[in-house]
Amino acid sequence: MSYEHLRLGRETPLTDRHPRHHPGVRSPADPRAHGAALVQRFDAARQRTAADDQGGFDERKLLKIHLRAGDKTVPLFDAIPGVEVISQEDTSIVLAFATDQGLNEFESSLTTLARDGVVTRKDLLYVIEDFDRWTPQDRTGVALREQGFPVTESFVLDVELWPQDRTDRRQALLSAFLDWVREQGIERLDEINQPSLVMVRVRCTHAHAEGILRYRDVRTLDLPPRLGVSVELLQTDINRFPAVTPPANDVPAIAILDSGLSTAHPALGAAVGDAQGYLSPHRSAADASPWHGTFVAGLALYGDVRECIQQGQFVPGLRLFSGKVFNDDDNDQTEFVEKAVEEAVRALHGQYTCRVFNLSYGDLNKVYDGRHLRGLAYTLDRLTRELGVLFVVPTGNLQLSELSTGARGGYPGCFDGDTARLLDPATALNALTVGGLALYEATRDAQRYPDTREDHPLARTGQPFPLTRSGPSINGAIKPDVAEHAGNVALMRTGGRTRHAGLGVVSLNGGSTGGSAFCEDIGTSYAAPLVAHKAAKLLAELPDATPNLLRALIGAHARWPEACETLLNPGSSSEGCEKLLRIIGYGQVDDAALFRSLDHTVTLLAEEQIGNDQHHFFELPLPDTFWTGNRRRREITVALAYSPAVRTTRLDYRRSKLWFTLITASNLDIVTQAFRRNREQGMGERSHGRWLSNKTRKAGTLQVSRWSFKQALASGDKVFVVVTRQDSPWSDNRDGEEPYALAVVLADRENANAQLYAQARAVLQARAQIRARARV
Repeated sequence: MSYEHLRLGRETPLTDRHPRHHPGVRSPADPRAHGAALVQRFDAARQRTAADDQGGFDERKLLKIHLRAGDKTVPLFDAIPGVEVISQEDTSIVLAFATDQGLNEFESSLTTLARDGVVTRKDLLYVIEDFDRWTPQDRTGVALREQGFPVTESFVLDVELWPQDRTDRRQALLSAFLDWVREQGIERLDEINQPSLVMVRVRCTHAHAEGILRYRDVRTLDLPPRLGVSVELLQTDINRFPAVTPPANDVPAIAILDSGLSTAHPALGAAVGDAQGYLSPHRSAADASPWHGTFVAGLALYGDVRECIQQGQFVPGLRLFSGKVFNDDDNDQTEFVEKAVEEAVRALHGQYTCRVFNLSYGDLNKVYDGRHLRGLAYTLDRLTRELGVLFVVPTGNLQLSELSTGARGGYPGCFDGDTARLLDPATALNALTVGGLALYEATRDAQRYPDTREDHPLARTGQPFPLTRSGPSINGAIKPDVAEHAGNVALMRTGGRTRHAGLGVVSLNGGSTGGSAFCEDIGTSYAAPLVAHKAAKLLAELPDATPNLLRALIGAHARWPEACETLLNPGSSSEGCEKLLRIIGYGQVDDAALFRSLDHTVTLLAEEQIGNDQHHFFELPLPDTFWTGNRRRREITVALAYSPAVRTTRLDYRRSKLWFTLITASNLDIVTQAFRRNREQGMGERSHGRWLSNKTRKAGTLQVSRWSFKQALASGDKVFVVVTRQDSPWSDNRDGEEPYALAVVLADRENANAQLYAQARAVLQARAQIRARARV
């Protein structure tokens, strides 16, 4: 039997927590000497800035401030009149705009410190190590630094400008740069103007690019996105299947943001509600051969397409919508994908109430460097919060040539090293990022000639897909979140070449009219829509579910495949555990009890809003029978998800920070009193039988852990989950209460007679009656 998931109510006590107090600034050994050294460095930097920078929307200078090692919090340099902090670029570099008045104030304070050894606001000066300017080398993006300028006479580049919080200043900054671009004879192709992301795409010469690298308001200059996918056809006759019946109007919708799709495909057209193009100037809904978008759409609509073929029918349980946001023809795309994505999401969400969006896209020119999130990742994080939609994205793929260039070389060493890190937008904290797993081990030739041993599959079934990329995201946040099937790669024993025919994911072919209806390919682009399919199907059971709740449910039902654990051996070392988190996140989603609860597996749901510096308390409805017997394995899985406001110019990217703590205690009063006495940490989380610690999981906006119990708790003990919020220092508390979702899975799988669902429901009903009487 299956049942609808249960709602978990929050307990009445709400405990505030005191704001965190930071230790004072360390004084230098000799304040006068420190001040004298800074005077010289400041004067040199001021002269270099005046001589080298050109352009800008106002007359301020761009000052690069090096912080002393160990002082990672940005000091309040804005307290100096005429100084505005615009970004913290890494743990030791702060960028600020400064007027002549601000520069004079700085210089005067430094002179006073050098002369007297004391000065007003000395904390601002003690943390400074050096001054400099933002150089052309600083402005050179990662891909441009590695690949250099294209050899053609003119080429396309992406320019990111320093963001401004105020709309009028941001518009002035953009207008001034565009005026300068026209004066220089540079062709403007497109632009983005978002609160924390301002970009311009240009076509220019090498000489133009050198000028851009010296323009004051330029943050980075880089190569535009680069895509690359290959296809192997799979022959199957579509005509033997019955005609596809259109889905009902009230089923959930799923939107595909891709290269468009083939609405004429027999298995697809009946389910397509609309397909539009969002790229200028032609606004076509698809490429001439939109094979990639059609392939992705088939997986998003049906999930396991291979199973549909084997069953001999295609029955869509979702409505499908398509937005073309990038080209797949290897030609330069003059419009920013960020801009097309935002327009498509607003249109499809507004007109058709689409809430789940699959974006199988990865920019090979934007390998995450461990610093800021921006570009498409930032755009997705912002839209998630603003519109209440869920984005599902892949990690991106390694190139086949990179299989031998990892830190250890080969598989699985290919996942090590900076070149194997996530592609934009896989780092987006508020999106679901999906890594890859292998499913098949026999290539097409191995199936034809089983007695030969010409092909050696790199991965075994259930192990990481050899081309998947690895996290983490910013500040160590766990990414990818989950993993799904993405194909496999085989190494030919002669010649050392690779191939994947017969090892890929099967889906719909939109690449050739009148040809095969199905094809196969490999890549995390195809793992993402498998998860998006499950997320959209959840809306059939939970029509009002927020993106936070969808993410929490998917995270709570994810587990590491046994084959992955065997390969990387996390049980024997923390290194193995950390590596698995980087490659497959919380694991593969088990949908056996994802959509509805079972007798022995119960999912509890809660959606709340929490104020800054507060705790929320939840008592889990565990019946006494859950604890009977000491040798039976029982599990409690907790998943927390939220979608905070973000800012691209702070290393502390999230405005709000939430986390949960699992506590065992005899009653609620003991727990709440502990959090009142120690508002910073409350009481210690239960560590026995725990999968992932708070420290490991809390950097992300999807946090999951699991507790295994072989023995009963101490007599009378109960289990509580405490949710805590603490905002970043740069937050101004203007967001009020922060929404979040909690999903808790209670599992008693080894008890054949378990009636856990009925018993947990009875506990919740009894509590509801007690609360109702208390209100009378």
